[in-house]
Amino acid sequence: MAKEFKRSYKFAFYTSGFITLFMVGLILLYEVIYLRSFHWQPLLFFGICCSVFSFLIIQLRIEHFIYKRVKAVYDNVSLLESSNLQEKQVTTDMATLTKEIEKFAKGKKLEIESLKVRENYRKEFMGNIAHELKTPLFTVQGYVLTLIDGAIKDKNVRDKYLERASKGVDRLIYIVKDLDMINKLETGDLHLDKEKYNIVELIESVFDMLEMKAAKKNISLTFDMDYNDKILVFSDKERIQQVLTNLIVNSIKYGKNDGTTEVSIENLIKNKIIIRITDNGEGIEQKNIPRLFERFYRVDKSGSRKEGGSGLGLSIVKHILEAHNEKTYVESDFGVGSEFSFTLEKLKKNT
Repeated sequence: MAKEFKRSYKFAFYTSGFITLFMVGLILLYEVIYLRSFHWQPLLFFGICCSVFSFLIIQLRIEHFIYKRVKAVYDNVSLLESSNLQEKQVTTDMATLTKEIEKFAKGKKLEIESLKVRENYRKEFMGNIAHELKTPLFTVQGYVLTLIDGAIKDKNVRDKYLERASKGVDRLIYIVKDLDMINKLETGDLHLDKEKYNIVELIESVFDMLEMKAAKKNISLTFDMDYNDKILVFSDKERIQQVLTNLIVNSIKYGKNDGTTEVSIENLIKNKIIIRITDNGEGIEQKNIPRLFERFYRVDKSGSRKEGGSGLGLSIVKHILEAHNEKTYVESDFGVGSEFSFTLEKLKKNT
């Protein structure tokens, strides 16, 4: 039965017992010394009444005391809403209270750790975006200042510098447009215009568009097999084209000379297909894979910027596919190659 007692009940029980013994002892001494008599029945009745009364008073006061203190703690740390503490005596079991405090402490620890991670991410992001914008800005500024200092009088120099400054401005616009798109995707402001189309034809059109870029490194863009039949999907065609473009551009950018970028389309489940973009390029180290889809995150901190781009391509891919409620996957062997894949909703031919 002792195990069933709450600790506060034990405290009240033992305390009331000590008080009762003390009071009964005083009365007993008084009767024996002064009255020189002893009546055990009234003394027993007094002891029982004193014990019960003491137990109730002590227990009620403990509950009231702890209720006030615990409620103050809850209110101060916002552990629970005030509505969760009803106008009744809360438990005075210290084990329960300890568990609640430990739960609160763990939650706050996780929250603090999460805030630290976000703060580090924010600092890194701000540093990356400052670097990405600084490079073309300083380039444009350098050419413009050179022209102002007198180079504008030389027609050949003027045309060359204006063309380079224009490329720097185009890069700035490219970065800002990509940032704006990610912001719209994250806030849900970007409307998806879903339609039915043949994904094979879309991939072929992306191949045609990137053919010259791939030819510079003698990289072949190919399917894993001949897809003679239509594969109909239902999604935003323009956005999925952007996904394919970004992924294939990446495979070319980090691919080896005389390499291959291969696209395959497989049935995943009844109404889903998975599209795989595989290359035999330099590959990605496992430590970098979890951060690939972060804004401005680059695996090669030095060399990748030579390839151009906004550093937002994979982040855009992730957000576009999430807006479609689709999944993205990455597999890579460093030094061997990489495979990026994503799912799409498939339609029947007669739909």
